Amino acid sequence: MTERRTADRVPVRIRPAGRRTKVDLREVWQYRDLILLFARKEFALRYKQTILGPLWAFIHPLLSSIVLTVAFGGIVRVDTEGVPHLIFYLVSNSLWSFFSGCLRSNARTFTGNAYLFGKVYFPRLTVPISNMLVSLITFGIQTLITLAFLAFFVLTGQVRPVWALWPLLPLLLLMLGVLGVGGGIIISSLTTKYRDLVLLLDFGVQLLMYISPVVYPVSLLSKPGLRALMLLNPVTMPMEWFRGILLGRGTLDGRYLAASAVLTAAIAILGVRVFTRVERTFMDTV
Repeated sequence: MTERRTADRVPVRIRPAGRRTKVDLREVWQYRDLILLFARKEFALRYKQTILGPLWAFIHPLLSSIVLTVAFGGIVRVDTEGVPHLIFYLVSNSLWSFFSGCLRSNARTFTGNAYLFGKVYFPRLTVPISNMLVSLITFGIQTLITLAFLAFFVLTGQVRPVWALWPLLPLLLLMLGVLGVGGGIIISSLTTKYRDLVLLLDFGVQLLMYISPVVYPVSLLSKPGLRALMLLNPVTMPMEWFRGILLGRGTLDGRYLAASAVLTAAIAILGVRVFTRVERTFMDTV
């Protein structure tokens, strides 16, 4: 019996990583249960010891949208292309919260999980993927209230979605998620040596929000140079297309969307390569 068990064992050879960085996606897939475990733990910790719990996922975007509606719709009177300000900012807030959540949570991957990475081995990319999954769950909760208001405005004839393009919505959401993860792990890799970058993160995210079409549509930009620069922002086209499909208004330019997809893929690939290279030595600097 003992000999059979010994003979049935598959030998595992462990070798040190070479100079060339290699991403084993098959290994990451094998740890998919760990991804789900990390996501569940992070989601539970986010609302632990709160009175309303996950209800904050409904309340926060609604309150933020009301504030933006009063500030930019009532006081500044930003033109939202005829779309009611409340539903415009509900969609924008949900999308931006998803993207910024992926970016912020992954920007502290190494510094926030050094205690865990130093104790046990598992594919480090499982952590950024689980962080994106948590942001996706939160986005799904926020989408429920967005769809409720959208149904009201559609029934009253104030909004006319582009129903034929709805199958593109998951792809656009994936672009924002991959962009947030790619940018986040690049920042996380750099902060292992340059800690002051974490201090600039919140300011950078706020600045990125105002140079992205979150509180205003792209059509509001009249200067050609500024408009072209805005369209090259990889956040712009996925957000503009997503909002345009849902609300029936927006700058739906396929050329800039393709350019955004290429830039997003480049940032993601660069982020993964930098991440896998830094993970071999980051314990010496963290």
